[in-house]
Amino acid sequence: MSGRLNEVNIRMSDGCTIHAVWMKPKKELIGHVHIFHGMAEHIGRYEPFMEYLCSNGYAVSGHDHRGHGQTALKAGNLGHFGDNIGFDRIVEDGNEIIEHFKTIIPANRFILFGHSMGSFIARRYAQLFGDKLDMLICSGTGNDPKWSRKAGKALAMLRRKMSGADKPDVLLNSLVFGNYSKTVKNAETPFDWLSRDKASIGKYIEDPLCGFVPTTQFFINLFEGIGTIHMMKNIEYMPKDLPILLLSGEDDPVGGFGKGIYKVADQYDQAGLKDVTVMLYAGGRHEMLHETNRQEVFEFTKKWIERK
Repeated sequence: MSGRLNEVNIRMSDGCTIHAVWMKPKKELIGHVHIFHGMAEHIGRYEPFMEYLCSNGYAVSGHDHRGHGQTALKAGNLGHFGDNIGFDRIVEDGNEIIEHFKTIIPANRFILFGHSMGSFIARRYAQLFGDKLDMLICSGTGNDPKWSRKAGKALAMLRRKMSGADKPDVLLNSLVFGNYSKTVKNAETPFDWLSRDKASIGKYIEDPLCGFVPTTQFFINLFEGIGTIHMMKNIEYMPKDLPILLLSGEDDPVGGFGKGIYKVADQYDQAGLKDVTVMLYAGGRHEMLHETNRQEVFEFTKKWIERK
């Protein structure tokens, strides 16, 4: 990690300790960006993006969700949110951590960036705490698969009764992600759907804190969360004038190869949200911040933030 990246452990209201990082620019502070990382990865992978934003005047912070990264290493629960917590507890973690950073980063503008699972958490944050946001960026997000999600949750509940909540669930992991690698022709690894950049994929595979198999309870929490964020009654709580960027690759299976992204945008439009931007990159896969054209993505994201 760079010398400018500060690390801190923050105790949550329920006693859990969350690992977080942050950096501030040496120049005049333009705004504050907080990052929610995705599933089976950690906040350390966002350091290049954080450094780019910081070099352009933004303070940047982020944290390892429960069951991920340094938070999981300290708790000994990699891939497991917890036995008796729900999806909204992960969102509340984000709120408490953001409030912590706002006390040491006195920025006039606050932007939330969420990737993949982190985008689902960020979308729920906007439903519960939307008045605290100036902008929302969702990278690699997706639409509600509905019946397959409900079937997945039912299967997960059954498997929890049979085998317990806290064991890595290879079956559910395969059902959720098994077909993603098949979307890439001549795939060399099970993770090629993440990016066209072979070096990035290699680092992901070599990282012991990436690509792990989550637990049965984790999948239950995830399925519940995806259902919750797509309920129109919850979307209608989001501020109608909140600027939202939906950023994805056209070849991202999580976003339904673009179709799912537009379904999310359409649902937001139906709820009366007035400022939703969709940005799809041709040939891009799931992790646009780790793609071959990531510098272009960095620059576009900054320009979108600064458009007003």
